[in-house]
Amino acid sequence: MRAPSSLFPGVFHSEMPMNLTAPEGDECMAILLFLLWIILNGKITLEIVLFGVVLDALVLLAMTRLTNYRPKLDGKSLRNLPLMGAYFCVLLLEILKANFKVFGIVLSPRQKNEPAMVKVRIPLKEDWCRMLLANSITLTPGTITADVDGDVYTIHCLDRTMADGIAESRFVKLLRKMEV
Repeated sequence: MRAPSSLFPGVFHSEMPMNLTAPEGDECMAILLFLLWIILNGKITLEIVLFGVVLDALVLLAMTRLTNYRPKLDGKSLRNLPLMGAYFCVLLLEILKANFKVFGIVLSPRQKNEPAMVKVRIPLKEDWCRMLLANSITLTPGTITADVDGDVYTIHCLDRTMADGIAESRFVKLLRKMEV
């Protein structure tokens, strides 16, 4: 019979190091959380400060242990801020253009539109980029992301021509720059 530790790896304390300190680089987030606590309280007393320090440590510990938060991700997000601003502007422009196209399809009874389900392969490395692209496609009138399976997006288009060029769109180019 095997020892209990070999049956349940990582469960016993001898195999699972307990490191309750926050990873390096979290000082900025800790300060921001503490300042948010002070601002929301509206006054500074010894009790509020002490409770804020304890609460700050617990929230930071929960963020790093229970979620995928890492300080390096904050740095990457800050570096991508100009690209994210450009992405938002491109999204607004594409939404406006698609609105006029859908408006034309709806108001023109003679125009033959051909609704279609299209599969498009768009290789993006990061999950958040895939999610952002899928949501952007859905936000754009006339297209809905029905499924994302790895790099393959299944998109329903009000007209087949709306799917043309999605893989080479400005959305994808900006997202690839953000991934680097």
